[in-house]
Amino acid sequence: RAFSGGMRQRLQIARNLVTGPRLVFMDEPTGGLDVSVQARLLDLLRGLVTDLGLAAIVVTHDLAVARLLSQRMMVMKDGRVVESGLTDRVLDDPRAPYTQLLVSSILQV
Repeated sequence: RAFSGGMRQRLQIARNLVTGPRLVFMDEPTGGLDVSVQARLLDLLRGLVTDLGLAAIVVTHDLAVARLLSQRMMVMKDGRVVESGLTDRVLDDPRAPYTQLLVSSILQV
């Protein structure tokens, strides 16, 4: 039987959490999913991190995902950290030119 992209993501999350880790690593956790599935998966991830007391490292190119899932963030360019700090501060008041460019490129709806 074939599973949808969202179901495959949830199965992978369950498989990773069965061992009771304290730290989880998420690489593009919503990549390739449509917007409605992304929203449900992000709600699930936020709830799991809170309810299970997990620490999470999230790698993403989606700044909205970063804002939803992280308290602190690092912005990298060419393999080097160009800015780090509290997520809201970095995204609302970017100091590094590259971070400013990233934030300004977000489509405002």
